[in-house]
Amino acid sequence: MTKVIAVANQKGGVGKTSIAVNLPVFLTAYGKRVLLVDFDSQANSTFSLGIDPKTIRKSVYEAILGEIHPKEAIKRTVFLGYDILPTSHDLAGASIDLVTMKDREFRLKKVIDSVKDNYDLVFIDCPPSLGLPTLNALVAADEVLIPVQAEYLSIEGLGQLTSNIKLINDNLDRSIGIIGAVLTMYSRRSKVSRDVEKDLRRNFENYVFDAIIPRASALAESPKYGRTVLRHAPNSKAVSAFRELAEEFIKKI
Repeated sequence: MTKVIAVANQKGGVGKTSIAVNLPVFLTAYGKRVLLVDFDSQANSTFSLGIDPKTIRKSVYEAILGEIHPKEAIKRTVFLGYDILPTSHDLAGASIDLVTMKDREFRLKKVIDSVKDNYDLVFIDCPPSLGLPTLNALVAADEVLIPVQAEYLSIEGLGQLTSNIKLINDNLDRSIGIIGAVLTMYSRRSKVSRDVEKDLRRNFENYVFDAIIPRASALAESPKYGRTVLRHAPNSKAVSAFRELAEEFIKKI
């Protein structure tokens, strides 16, 4: 049965897209067929996989409007078993378009439900906010994976997100779970990073993955070249970290 995972954090710049783009690569090594849905109007996931958002004519945006079938927009990546439903910057208009739509909170769920049987896992790269697009992404998900930057304010954001997931479950008849939180942009030499890790593991016991994504130049650079970190810097620490995360992720699901 296909699992739909929203990669979400209401705070921006926490490594959300890095996880959404790179984790699927390592999951394909376990024989998983993965679809990444870029539902952030910044289109960073789309760009990071070598697709220019400015040239896209068919995207997730047209799919939620009902203008195309999502299959028409899905593109293959260079990795066997890893596809993307890309977005263009037009998705920025979704906040307005969704307001007047019937079943507006369920539009993305409908899109994903129409293609998910072709995949084992569907990841959604969510916008860094809590508007209608993010609400759509959370409603479409079975579980949420939360990237948490190794900074003090991140833990507060995690608490807000878990509260919002509970509200959605209570009010929209969903049963979204939290698969876990992943520490990102971590520096072992930083006292702040170590303190945040300690607080996170104490306050959200059993939620936090053992694998930690480091602050790494390879991760920061790879989107510029439209590559995953595995293609850009195969021997980097970031690659080792994602390999560990994928192994742990497989055990959790």
